[in-house]
Amino acid sequence: MQTTPAPGLTPDYPELLHTAREAARETAGQGRVADYIPALATADPDAFGMALATVDGEVYGVGDWEQPFSIQSVSKLFSLALVLAHGGDRIWRGVGREPSGNPFNSLVQLENEHGIPRNPFINAGALVVTDRLQSMTGDAAGAVRDFLRQESGDPLLDTDPVVAASEAGHGHRNAALAHFIAAHGNLENPVETVLDRYYAHCSIAASCRDLALAGRFLARHGLRADGSRLMTGSEAKRINAVLLTCGAYDAAGEFAFRVGLPGKSGVGGGIVAILPGRAALCAWGPALDAVGNSVAAVAALDAFTTASGWSVF
Repeated sequence: MQTTPAPGLTPDYPELLHTAREAARETAGQGRVADYIPALATADPDAFGMALATVDGEVYGVGDWEQPFSIQSVSKLFSLALVLAHGGDRIWRGVGREPSGNPFNSLVQLENEHGIPRNPFINAGALVVTDRLQSMTGDAAGAVRDFLRQESGDPLLDTDPVVAASEAGHGHRNAALAHFIAAHGNLENPVETVLDRYYAHCSIAASCRDLALAGRFLARHGLRADGSRLMTGSEAKRINAVLLTCGAYDAAGEFAFRVGLPGKSGVGGGIVAILPGRAALCAWGPALDAVGNSVAAVAALDAFTTASGWSVF
């Protein structure tokens, strides 16, 4: 049943989140926790949390919404935003904006396209973005961490060194991608530096609350929590567009079909989704589908947009 409020009435966010949690519970037993990064394999597959942060500063949550988890590829949203904020559109010379249609760590497409990754959210594209952010700031991972701390108000938010070491120890494919990109002249920094900073920002531990608050700048058309402008409204619109078409690995079309919002997923089980002009959402459930998206988080976000009637369509 839709719960869209009448004009002028405050939405019943707790009730919408309850509806979302019930939908997540119905997915129990589905999916598998990521185990190709050993440090992620210990996550509880039945954990679930969800948070909503409105453009006006209200925050609501349900379930394990304040439990930190490894954000993994969700960090790619924030690294891209910081690169655009520092250097504008120059990043698009080294990375495309089209859906990949291939696994997020594919080498084949990168070879066919001469070291120019298809989009900034597959691993190859995120390595290029990390490289450019490293050149701009001197510490790409620190820049992402500091941004998340400032927007969430959580000064203890940080990289989990155990997860970062686990990723580095099993990151042969990412290393191959980085070397291939470098061979085509599309990295500015040493491969080892780019990989280290990439693993460090993907291994940040944050909660649904933290990520919903940090994602609000896209719902606020580029405005940060303190009211300063991170980017123009046009740039925020473009990030939302790339999130919608490329943010859920090679299931972005299915995510748009079910949820109807721009979103970025990660194999830690988190998904950040944006309601432009209204709020940012983060849902988390460690059990993943075959593509790498959280089964519970997709179901919860689907239920939320269905019950509220809110989407970008």
